[in-house]
Amino acid sequence: MALRPVQVNIKALDHSAVGRFWAAALDWGLSSEGPGVTNVEPGGGFVWPDPTTVCIDVVAVPEPKTTTKNRVHLDLATTSAAHQAEWVARLKALGATPADVGQGDVPWTVLADPEGNEFCVLEPREIYRDTGPIAAVVVDCADPRAMARFWDEALDWTLHEVADDRAVLRSAKGVGPYLEFLRTPGVPTVPDRVHLDLLPYPGDDKAAEVARLRALGATDLGLGQGDVPWTCLADPEGHEFCVLAP
Repeated sequence: MALRPVQVNIKALDHSAVGRFWAAALDWGLSSEGPGVTNVEPGGGFVWPDPTTVCIDVVAVPEPKTTTKNRVHLDLATTSAAHQAEWVARLKALGATPADVGQGDVPWTVLADPEGNEFCVLEPREIYRDTGPIAAVVVDCADPRAMARFWDEALDWTLHEVADDRAVLRSAKGVGPYLEFLRTPGVPTVPDRVHLDLLPYPGDDKAAEVARLRALGATDLGLGQGDVPWTCLADPEGHEFCVLAP
């Protein structure tokens, strides 16, 4: 039994506008699985799910984002200093705004999407040369080692690095973005605006997967979701995630 991250879920007041921003930002396409949901994924015959890509699912909610920094954000990969500068300029033209999260003088650029969700446009880094436009899904946490223990067991991804300040996983196929847990002292435990959605493999039992996650330390999360085919959980530090129906 195993689970794989298949999409980043972003809550938004205007799911269509936020979806259009991310589609234009990544040069991806748009679709919808139903009212209140905008899907952002690569074009060119892409078939979901695919380990080369973690897609974006934008879901309508009635509450605006608070001023508190999200605990989960995207890092975008660039191939050169010129590419980084060009992408930052294009993102600002699309509606992104500079964001100050206390980063100081760093070589990457911190921006926020039209509803204030923070993300980073990284300087060129060799490790991200083959990830596609999304270099990493980054999670702020108090204890990367504890997160590595939980998520290494929860997913079928490979644990590449674990230290006091950082833990890194990636698909066992060696493709697509990384999942990174960064030690962030004093990280707030507000409801997550951005979270991961996980998917069982065909033939696997979703209920058994959820039970396995609970045994690893996940807890049930009541978000007013009602009778839905997915299950909302939280990891041992309270980060929200969902297990989708296969």
